[in-house]
Amino acid sequence: MANFDLVVLGGGSGGYAAALRASQLGLTVALIEKDKVGGTCLHRGCIPTKALLHAGEVADSARESSHFGVNATFNSIDMAGVNSYKDGVIAGLHKGLQGLVKSRNITYVEGTGRLVSNNTVDVNGTAYVGKNIVLATGSYARTLPGLDIDGDRVITSDHGTSLNYVPKSVIVLGGGVIGCEFASVWKSFGSEVTIIEGLPHLIALEDESSSKLLERAYRKRGINFELGVRFKSHKVDKKGVTVTLEDGREFTADLLLVSVGRGPVTDGVGYQELGITMDRGYITVDDHCRTNIPGIFAVGDIIPTLQLAHVGFQEGILVAETIAGLNPRPINYDGVPRVTYSEPEVASMGLSTKVAKERGYDVVEVDYNLAGNGKAQILKTAGSIKLVAQKNGPVLGIHMVGSRVGELVSEAQLIFNWEASADDVAPLLHAHPTLSEAMGEAHMALAGKPLHSHG
Repeated sequence: MANFDLVVLGGGSGGYAAALRASQLGLTVALIEKDKVGGTCLHRGCIPTKALLHAGEVADSARESSHFGVNATFNSIDMAGVNSYKDGVIAGLHKGLQGLVKSRNITYVEGTGRLVSNNTVDVNGTAYVGKNIVLATGSYARTLPGLDIDGDRVITSDHGTSLNYVPKSVIVLGGGVIGCEFASVWKSFGSEVTIIEGLPHLIALEDESSSKLLERAYRKRGINFELGVRFKSHKVDKKGVTVTLEDGREFTADLLLVSVGRGPVTDGVGYQELGITMDRGYITVDDHCRTNIPGIFAVGDIIPTLQLAHVGFQEGILVAETIAGLNPRPINYDGVPRVTYSEPEVASMGLSTKVAKERGYDVVEVDYNLAGNGKAQILKTAGSIKLVAQKNGPVLGIHMVGSRVGELVSEAQLIFNWEASADDVAPLLHAHPTLSEAMGEAHMALAGKPLHSHG
């Protein structure tokens, strides 16, 4: 039996952030992980997916080089080479993370942990006792009833990040962030792609204007999608997968990617047995990630907050600082940056028009088209920056579509979280020519003094 100030069950984004910050604050820490430190994000999610997206961007640049006066030829995708590049990125980050954990004198335990009391996690018969426990067991790729994942013809994103060939055709079931990112990758690699989404829009959690711009861009790219119709059944044979929708239409492809969301890993690890309060598989917590049992906290994808790595990071830090007695400020989840790394990218911060109105704000809007931005023209990208603001008050939401707009979300975060008004932002200088100028131009327009747009 080993005793610690903090025992963390799960070494993904939220878990390792809690461990690193707690150690930094002088607490003794044990970090328990059944697979590899870094979790889904590093090994099967954020990092590998974005590496694949960048490889797709390079492929598209080769195809479209003549648009820029460059004579280049696109030949093919070498998936062995792509995976070698991707795996090299992962390996480098993993090694660095392992070094951080070791340098902070964190006791790292490889093995499957189970919560057996309000202060003890058991790993293969060894008890790790903590004055505080952080639960951070992450999430898994969901499927639908009767839709079995075989890892061959019917796959999830876990399989998609390690595929060793380019499928001729793919059906993507689910038009959320994960589905749209994989659709973008495979289209860039040369696959025929069809997205099936039961909701009325792609990336339906974003502002409707952003969804419509992405749909327009996907049509232009030749990515097919069916909206507002639900999956009914599927059939697998030697030729591929046939999907039948509730309206009777059928679609056939080499692969079916099931991207219908991620569920919390909370079964079979002792949470229910200990009496931790849960709702539909998620652990319920207060604004400092405390569960109903004193000394036990939960972070990341197992609590009903945004399933994003950077949210997990911040929740882990919040918990470590709470345990250390620093009384940190709770997270404002409206102020979390969100990015879909498709081509074009979709990035947002704050409230959509719909949510702002539902909360009773007197809303004003400005939509600045990237056609007026010099760098956007250089990149040959289309899109916009839409501002949602309280009349005579602060900016409530910023919604962006276009190549590389994810890099603008940090400024958007500052604008939203500091409750800036258009008049606060309009005088700020943005380097020319950059996409960031569009952020300034949008705020100038909202302040009533547009420069490169019609007011």
